[in-house]
Amino acid sequence: MSGFAGVDYFGIEDLLSDEERLVRDTVRAFVDREVVPTIEQASRDGRFPRELVPGLADLGLLGANLTGYGLPELGAVAYGLVMQELERGDSALRSFVSVQGALTMFAIHRFGSEEQKTRWLPALARGEAIGCFALTEPDFGSNPAGMRTAARRDGDGWLVSGTKRWITNGSIADVAVVWARAEEGIVGFAVERGTPGLTAVEMTGKWSLRASVTSELHLDDVRVPEAARLPLAQGLRAPLACLDQARYGIAWGAIGAAMACYDAALRYAMTRVQFGRPIAGYQLVQAKLAEMLTGITTSQLLALQLGRLKDQGTARPQQVSMAKRHNVAHALQTARTARDILGANGIVDDYPVFRHMANLESVSTYEGTHDIHTLILGEDITGMAAFS
Repeated sequence: MSGFAGVDYFGIEDLLSDEERLVRDTVRAFVDREVVPTIEQASRDGRFPRELVPGLADLGLLGANLTGYGLPELGAVAYGLVMQELERGDSALRSFVSVQGALTMFAIHRFGSEEQKTRWLPALARGEAIGCFALTEPDFGSNPAGMRTAARRDGDGWLVSGTKRWITNGSIADVAVVWARAEEGIVGFAVERGTPGLTAVEMTGKWSLRASVTSELHLDDVRVPEAARLPLAQGLRAPLACLDQARYGIAWGAIGAAMACYDAALRYAMTRVQFGRPIAGYQLVQAKLAEMLTGITTSQLLALQLGRLKDQGTARPQQVSMAKRHNVAHALQTARTARDILGANGIVDDYPVFRHMANLESVSTYEGTHDIHTLILGEDITGMAAFS
């Protein structure tokens, strides 16, 4: 099978800079060469392909849009195209890079001390250290303000106790950015692997994101020094700012998953013969392909303009919510439609469709569910909050 040629119905290629195209093509080639041939087996085995991390680091994809400390400082659109191509391979790969860069590294970069930045950012960028972002709890996903993980001062340090759940990279992380409730409000800590009282258990039995490490973190009076606290992280706005970065990457990543499903469905429809001709020649299949392509195209235009706004420094969180909400919903519908076109073949991993469809069920839920982003937009439209 020839390499992936892309999906571009509206000439979006012409709207990209030479650098943006180069970044996308470089990552596209990496995904075709290193990810596509192996990801089905990794997903089947429920194993994160950690052997890909050095390659991701060599390409400068870990913390790619951050500045200083030897980081590439990619523009927002170039970074989005990275996320698109990685998720075309698998949502687990994009999730790893997103958690490493947009959550862990961004949190340290934005809110950490100079000592924390110098210690962690280069190592995380080189893939020599792995990070995780511990915000979600068993009883508090959509409502992070309700977190029960607590931090209390103890001498010249802190004691942190609580449980975090659905933590990507959690059980392989060398540093966990842990958010907790303290007397002065929400605070964040860079907690090192091996700190007494910190344990991480990998969650198994997943039907989605099988090639991703998902963990539960337990903190039992974990003693951390004051030097581990992120000094500029004050209140819930700090972790939400990190989530905003990750949601932006998801808006682009979903396009990649949709592209992979559309490409597989189109190739299949052009060669699958029923009743004497390829099924691509029948009206119902053509209608499905048209809807898939329209959803991909609208998602591309939405993400591209959002990226331009981010590069200008004018993008708002509500606009990120719209892009995450719209693009993931359309990607999931595209995956379901592709599975329908492939018929029985749509459920086997000879094709990437069902894997992407299952992954997108999780992507639809994490970093804010479809409904939560709907209400964020609703409040922005009306000025009235439907939830507190």
